[in-house]
Amino acid sequence: MLPQCRTEGDLFSIPKFSIEKRDVEGFIKELKGFHEEFRDCLSRSEPRENFFRYMVGQFSELERKSIEPIALNVENGQVRSMQRFISDVVWDEKEMLIKHRSMVNEDMGDPNGVLIFDESGFPKKGNDSVGVAKQYCGNIGKVENCQVGVFVAYASPHGYALLDKRLFIPEKWFTKEYAVRMKKCKFPEEMEFKTKPQLAAEMFQELQHQETLPFRYVVADTIYGNSPEFIEAVEKCNGTIYFVSIPADTQCWLRRPMTREKQYRYKGEIRVKEVLEKTEHKPISVETLAKSINDYFWYRRKVSEGTKGPIEYEFSKRQIILSKNGLPTKTVWLVIKRTIGDTPTYSYYLSNARATTDEVWTHSPPIDGPT
Repeated sequence: MLPQCRTEGDLFSIPKFSIEKRDVEGFIKELKGFHEEFRDCLSRSEPRENFFRYMVGQFSELERKSIEPIALNVENGQVRSMQRFISDVVWDEKEMLIKHRSMVNEDMGDPNGVLIFDESGFPKKGNDSVGVAKQYCGNIGKVENCQVGVFVAYASPHGYALLDKRLFIPEKWFTKEYAVRMKKCKFPEEMEFKTKPQLAAEMFQELQHQETLPFRYVVADTIYGNSPEFIEAVEKCNGTIYFVSIPADTQCWLRRPMTREKQYRYKGEIRVKEVLEKTEHKPISVETLAKSINDYFWYRRKVSEGTKGPIEYEFSKRQIILSKNGLPTKTVWLVIKRTIGDTPTYSYYLSNARATTDEVWTHSPPIDGPT
């Protein structure tokens, strides 16, 4: 069950909808209309038809949705023809994405839109799929043979939709050991290894430059929140506010420490570096900070309905100065979430919202004290 705040009155409440028999009966007609939007992204009629058959197959009840089962079960499907479509036919993917995002904008675009960055894993039994490797698979919660993709989704008061994706290729795929496999998978020669945050930053910059969809907020998991490259890409987009998860050992101060310039000699040259004043304290971890906050400064909120009743957490916030290499950098908001009980577990989030909390907590209870 969803909490009441997600279905009634909340800025990002989930739109209510119902499905009736006539909606299911008319689905293929709707799918054909959607497919028609992309006809000029494919050069000939044959790949356009195979594109539609592939879409039908993905929406079917087939257990295995690879090419052969789809081709054998959809109307007029041919295995070799559909295999050529997937492996050899070139379509205008960039134009497809622009069209898709424009359609998302028409249905649910909003100035307060949110971009959501996260990854997902897909278990694989074989070793021939592009980028497959032993790596953490979130879908099953352990390290397993899988592919991992980085995704960006969109949320607004009008709905939710996926916007883009990138396949993460593990670094070992770029070694000589994988040369034959890379050739078999037709890897572009110019392709280079990119981390998941780098892939996310690429997608963010593309969405920003295209300007096909309005957004104001960015949210992301720890791997992206802890990446300077990803955060810097978001910060360059003026007016964009991020809310990202961070690890417990992130270092910070509650008050900006004093620093001074110190001269030193390196290879006969006099150089200058910034150091902390001797009287200043070293930074502390956000975990240490969280566990020192008095109970008065925590508030409780219901976030979901479980089978055994409401699921609640406690929250608090502090404005902190982040530490990089032992020196103060930028001032940000730290939001802390903890479970309720004698031995709570903590989660930590950063936001670049302005000094007033209206930017992030307009629709939340006050955070300065208990409720």
